[in-house]
Amino acid sequence: MSEESGSTVALLRRRVLEDISPASWEHPADRVALQTLRALPGFDLLVKRTLGLIGERGIRLMFQANAVRVEEDQFATLHRALNEVKTTLDVRDDVPLFVSHAPWFNAGAYGVDKPFIVINSGTLDLLDERELRVLLAHELGHVMSGHALYHTMLVLILSFGLRNLPLLAGIALVPIRLALQEWSRKSELSADRAGLLGSQDPDAALSMFLKASGGSITTKHELNLAAYARQVEEYEQHEGFDTVFKFLNLLDRSHPFHTLRAAELKRWGAGPECAKILAGEYRRRSEGRTENYASDLSEAAGYYAGEARERAREVTEMARNIAQETTSRAKRAASEATEAARHAVDRLSEAFGRRGQ
Repeated sequence: MSEESGSTVALLRRRVLEDISPASWEHPADRVALQTLRALPGFDLLVKRTLGLIGERGIRLMFQANAVRVEEDQFATLHRALNEVKTTLDVRDDVPLFVSHAPWFNAGAYGVDKPFIVINSGTLDLLDERELRVLLAHELGHVMSGHALYHTMLVLILSFGLRNLPLLAGIALVPIRLALQEWSRKSELSADRAGLLGSQDPDAALSMFLKASGGSITTKHELNLAAYARQVEEYEQHEGFDTVFKFLNLLDRSHPFHTLRAAELKRWGAGPECAKILAGEYRRRSEGRTENYASDLSEAAGYYAGEARERAREVTEMARNIAQETTSRAKRAASEATEAARHAVDRLSEAFGRRGQ
């Protein structure tokens, strides 16, 4: 069986999620973070001034000028994989796909009115076709949720030094950058779910995270998916000061750690929400997109509260362990001090006894 015919069989096994709305899979923390970002003073002004200065065409040139467009006769495997996940997620609009020469693992959805996807060549070197479906469905999830504009703004702020542009004088960029990064981290959780739904291949989703974390061209055949799955579970179970470092390491990142995302996706993929979607119970685009901020806020609060409870439990346990260790050490120190004093008194007694003789 050829690779193309095998791909067709795999497509037939995937459930086509006709008319599915991205609201079906979006993480509530993503929606709340995005609404918070939009309400931030100066953000709308930043978007308007930036788009007025650079424009849609300028943005496209920035990302596409040094990239090759994927077509039926150009990167044929990638082209086929894109069409397959578009079919599964019922994406009917044209979403141009480009490959840019860069050695590191990355892909992104960018643009304003007409989003497009760019994949680094280093990513193609690592992923097989199954994993590419996961990645492409992930990026299509960003496009369907309307994330491309905000990702573009984040890249411009981080990469092109917008603070140096006179038209943006008077806009506080640091709070906007931090809010964009917070939202971007949460948006990845939503897009990861789209990647799983579009591929319907949990093992490929996990192996994509594995290769994104530590894959290389020369050693990718030595990677062990089961071992990485154990690592994902171990990372979540670390306590004590490791918790502090996990938190600090995320502060200035636009993406959560791959291991954290893998653990979160694994939990969601095994839960009832994902099962209902694959059974055909989901929100449809034809129904219209109804925003329920109160519901999102409640669900997001539950998510953050769950994180907070877990972190509080870890900190409490750490404090208890430290207290126990401190008490134990104090008792040992007191015992040792008492013993040392006893020996000192004995030596002094002996010394005075010898003087008396």
